Amino acid sequence: MDFGEDSDESDGENGMGNVNRLIVRPPGHSGKAKRGHLCFDASFETGNLGRVDLINEFEYDLYIRPDSCSPRFRFWFNFTVDNVKQDQRVIFNIVNMHIGKNLFTARMTPMVKSSTRNKWQRMPKEYVFYHRSSTHRNHYVLSFVFGFDKEDEIYQFAMAIPYSYSRLQTFLNVLETRTLHLKRNFNRESLTTSLHNRRLELITVGNDKGAHNQSKKRIIAVMARINPGDSPSSMVCQGLLEILISSNSLASVLRKNVIFKVLPMMNPDGVFVGNHRSNIMGVDLSRSWHIATSFSHPTLWAVLQMLRSFQDESNQLDFVIDIHTHSSLNGCFIYGNTYDDFYRYERHVLFPKLFASAAVDYAKDNTLFNSDPMANGTSRRHLCCSLDSKVNTYLLEVSIFGYKTKEYDYLIPYSEESYKRCGMNLVKAFLEYYHCIGIIPTQLIKNLPTKKKRTGKRYKNNDKLTLGNVKRRSAQVHVQDISITYDSEITLETCANKKIRSPKVLVNTRNNRIKGEYTPRKFNKTLPETNEHCNVSLTETSLSIIDINKMLDF
Repeated sequence: MDFGEDSDESDGENGMGNVNRLIVRPPGHSGKAKRGHLCFDASFETGNLGRVDLINEFEYDLYIRPDSCSPRFRFWFNFTVDNVKQDQRVIFNIVNMHIGKNLFTARMTPMVKSSTRNKWQRMPKEYVFYHRSSTHRNHYVLSFVFGFDKEDEIYQFAMAIPYSYSRLQTFLNVLETRTLHLKRNFNRESLTTSLHNRRLELITVGNDKGAHNQSKKRIIAVMARINPGDSPSSMVCQGLLEILISSNSLASVLRKNVIFKVLPMMNPDGVFVGNHRSNIMGVDLSRSWHIATSFSHPTLWAVLQMLRSFQDESNQLDFVIDIHTHSSLNGCFIYGNTYDDFYRYERHVLFPKLFASAAVDYAKDNTLFNSDPMANGTSRRHLCCSLDSKVNTYLLEVSIFGYKTKEYDYLIPYSEESYKRCGMNLVKAFLEYYHCIGIIPTQLIKNLPTKKKRTGKRYKNNDKLTLGNVKRRSAQVHVQDISITYDSEITLETCANKKIRSPKVLVNTRNNRIKGEYTPRKFNKTLPETNEHCNVSLTETSLSIIDINKMLDF
């Protein structure tokens, strides 16, 4: 679903440091710009492009604008190009990324869309090069070749699919209209405001009175987007909220027994201005939990006060999960803590195990449990020490690019839908966890509806169902009419999740249009079956320490 455009006010505030309708003319040219004199713009919400240098008729060097008041962070980019000439070919070089080793070395490519073709697509790998350039002092440079096929189009390029503050506000407004059936089990409020007076949204889902058979209300806190460049984390959080307010039976059981406190955008100012890691004052909030103050870190301070308020006789805070995006690893995985208390550590590693069994994209090799003193300022390390010992704090990392399945060794790029599915898998893991520790009774789990197998129709007297002369037809594949080949996001993920044959996308270089032809192709291996909509299989007894040991097979 499209949740609207960015706000109009972004043209003013977010223009600081970004190019604003910059037309790049060749040397010696004056007067009105001609077709083919490219116009670059990043003065919009989440936009980032600081400088453009014309190298020659076909090549441009692009410089990312550093984070506000923090020049060392330069990775996120998001800009538009227009005033193009049909069939114009260009080379863009992004020359000042501060992260040298990232997923661009693992076949990741930038995202692109146009004004009439609004679906984000990844550029084909054969047109993208990540290399060290002797011309740029041997720094890493991201170069990509692009061909503009329509003159009246506005083309937008980004590191990942943007998720703006305005989009979040629109989504939450829509979400409120869909929660009438929840009555008092849903609440939206502003916990505090940021330095630039933007709302820190707090969404509460669940029975605020708690279950009748519990002495304490069980609470889960989920946070996202503390780093502005982690736009996929907002999609994970959106998927979590969508299933929590739905009529899904799993969500219904959880709402009756657990209270969710969801903070979908912890750094609204940094998101708005298009920073990669910092807020508007240049502070890296994800590393500032131990020094948070109400003046310079108002959002962190408000969240800390909220979490501490849950440590009383009537509440039990069980989880604090901080969702991030990883720029150098694939898949989704969890960073946890280590403890001297053996029994606390065993309780701590249970949830990652349950989440790994629910998520087909989980990368167990990237899972990490440590007590690194260099990470003392993170939510994972600070909250595990400052809150009650019963609280489990984790960092949930999701790749900015893609994942590999558990059985097959090929990479599937993430889409918006697969990011949302990560949030839905969190709900499955929460349900199983609370069933394992005895909070959700076994009887409730047994009453959950299960899918019935579809049985074939029986015919009496040995009558057989006769089919006419029916030819087998290939499924239609919708390919956007754009001047790039993209077989990553649609082809691989669709093939893996729906078991269809791979579409072959052909490029006609004469008229620069794509023709989608559905041609059969044999795979060396059988495509995996995903467990996307299956019910959670749960045991009937609560886990003892011995049972937990049997489950820990990372």
